[in-house]
Amino acid sequence: MKKYSTITLFIALAVCVSQVAQAQGNKEANRLAREGADASKNQDWDKAVDLLRKATSLDRKYASDLAIAYQGRGYAFAKNQQFQEAIQDYTEALKLKSNDPRIYEQRAAVEMKTYDYDKALADYSELIKLKPNEVRYLNYRAYVYEVKEDVQNSMADTEKVLKIDPNNQEAKTRKQRLEQKLAERMPLTRPQSSPAPARTP
Repeated sequence: MKKYSTITLFIALAVCVSQVAQAQGNKEANRLAREGADASKNQDWDKAVDLLRKATSLDRKYASDLAIAYQGRGYAFAKNQQFQEAIQDYTEALKLKSNDPRIYEQRAAVEMKTYDYDKALADYSELIKLKPNEVRYLNYRAYVYEVKEDVQNSMADTEKVLKIDPNNQEAKTRKQRLEQKLAERMPLTRPQSSPAPARTP
């Protein structure tokens, strides 16, 4: 009986120590997160990212706040035309919030500015998976396809836009351009040769 009491006491002590350690970790995580949130409000993005990264390592529940800090810093980098840094921060934000359309959209916009059309195309495709009937995203992707000279896929996205919004001026204009490009690519057909005139005797 004494043996079981000792084991029970030992287990109870271990649980208490674990809970105290966890509470200490949470206190520290809470403090870091509060300071990180204050830094975010003041747009001190480097400090916010650093503090929230530490808070997240202690308590995963702050990952969303860290993603917001990365996103904010990415936006600041983009405005400052530090495009590679912006892309890196948006990528970090997406690791934490992979279903956030706004982050994909912001990263794609920066990729367009750096003429990285393949990556922009991948991001717009992800956006369309998240929001299949969002006309803006379909128009953006159609534009990227058009820039890449992929007339067929650009036309497919343009048709989707016009099915959702028949009066979408951007899609109407693109469709005219694409139809013209297709017409220019069509090979000319030789006229059928007419029968030779009959000889008169």
